[in-house]
Amino acid sequence: MSSPPKASGENAPQHHKMISGFFTVGGWTLLSRLLGFVRDVLIAAYLGTGSAAQAFIIAFSLPNLFRRFFAEGAFNMAFVPMFSKKLESGDDPLGFARDAFSALATVLIVLTGIAMVAMPWLVLAMASGFAGDERFDLAVDYGRIAFPYILFISLAALLSGVLNAAHRYVAAAAAPVLLNVIFISALLVAPMAGLDIGRTITWMVPLAGMAQLALVWTAAKRAGFALIPRWPRMTSDLKRLAIIAAPAALAGGVVQINLLIGRQVASQFDAAVAWLYNADRLYQLPLGVVGIAVGIVLLPELSRRLQAGDTNGGQQALSRAAEISLALTLPAAVALIVVPQPLVEVLFQRGKFGPQDTIATAAAVAIYGLGLPAFVLQKVFQPLFFARENTRTPFYYALCAMLVNAALAVGLAPFIGYLAAAIGTSFSAWAMVLLLWRGTRPMGIAARLDQRFQSRLPRILLASVLMGICLYIAQLVLRPVFALPGWRYLALIALVVTGAGSYFGLGQMVGAFRLSDFRASLRRG
Repeated sequence: MSSPPKASGENAPQHHKMISGFFTVGGWTLLSRLLGFVRDVLIAAYLGTGSAAQAFIIAFSLPNLFRRFFAEGAFNMAFVPMFSKKLESGDDPLGFARDAFSALATVLIVLTGIAMVAMPWLVLAMASGFAGDERFDLAVDYGRIAFPYILFISLAALLSGVLNAAHRYVAAAAAPVLLNVIFISALLVAPMAGLDIGRTITWMVPLAGMAQLALVWTAAKRAGFALIPRWPRMTSDLKRLAIIAAPAALAGGVVQINLLIGRQVASQFDAAVAWLYNADRLYQLPLGVVGIAVGIVLLPELSRRLQAGDTNGGQQALSRAAEISLALTLPAAVALIVVPQPLVEVLFQRGKFGPQDTIATAAAVAIYGLGLPAFVLQKVFQPLFFARENTRTPFYYALCAMLVNAALAVGLAPFIGYLAAAIGTSFSAWAMVLLLWRGTRPMGIAARLDQRFQSRLPRILLASVLMGICLYIAQLVLRPVFALPGWRYLALIALVVTGAGSYFGLGQMVGAFRLSDFRASLRRG
């Protein structure tokens, strides 16, 4: 039975804590993504879109593909709500976490061994267009080096879930920074040392995973959760975890099939794997900062609210997460649609990455921009199901979205080429959001966006459109400056300042948000 609704004043401190947690995670994620840009810019400069670059992209994608099952994917979507509730009730959360850690490690060690043997088939499954040329052999070789990353990063993700549920966000959010620092260091040292750049950065993948695991394990130990591996045992809690995780794993599998469809389509076109990869990195910046931060903070928060029977608090947590997500995502999406070419040109066009690569990548960026709000809204709506330990429904929705993606990507490829993969990805994301939104209707008031959100959404959209107009005009004015090699960085900075200044100024003017809300949350963070 639900407890009496709490007054908004009673819930306010918790929501400020949630939003400050969001900014903490988002801030570290922003730093990680910016360093990731530096990493990708260096890779593009040294390797361009050639065989080594494409082989590395596939090799790095393989452990990240399986990571969606065992890291921030299926396993954690089932583990975090159960752990949060045990932490709230004091029902031996440490013992449960140790059992889950040991079981996950066992599964991953077996999976890694199988993948090493089956690597040629895994590469074909992801990029059949590589068959018969040097990209295939390189991808198999690189894949065997990189794949053990799945073991380290998945265990690190479980530990991150433990820390996030305990409101300790910093170490888990900072861990991805290590990966990019290690990559950048290797990319700077390898050319000077005369090392093979492709092979060197591939070896950095498992090394970075070990560093991330060490960081979050130490932080968890300091928080009172020293997860020492032990011989796995099948407890009643682990059985329940497996039952809940299985549909989520299937849903994760569907998502990965979507990615495989995109890779397969891209691998049939020269250099398209690299074009789509770089476009993906650009739209992943706002998606990572906003979507991942909201998902990380919102899931344990909703789980705790559900455990306490706090319906009003759950609605406010959901509404504030959706509001802050769209306030930051909609302008980013508009920017990706309106000015993709200057972004790609300044960030990537150098060395072996030429003007034609810029044009091809920018076209994909604009299409991904159309889907960006949908990717973030998925992170807002999915925790409503996962917090209720319902992983079956999102699986069925993911199947429907997969069919949309496959139909568009494969069906349009003969007519528009590699861009069909981006179109399929973006439109299937919106299909998934629509299904998730409809599926929350029976959940009652806790799954309804409140009046404040409904009032602010059209104003956020208006401010974003007006910002897009300002960006378009600024791009026309700055076009001659972008053509000057020594000045294009300043031109991009001017474009970014124009966009940010116009959006936050206009947003405040039309009532889309209050800047004092952001400042208060940042001070608390």
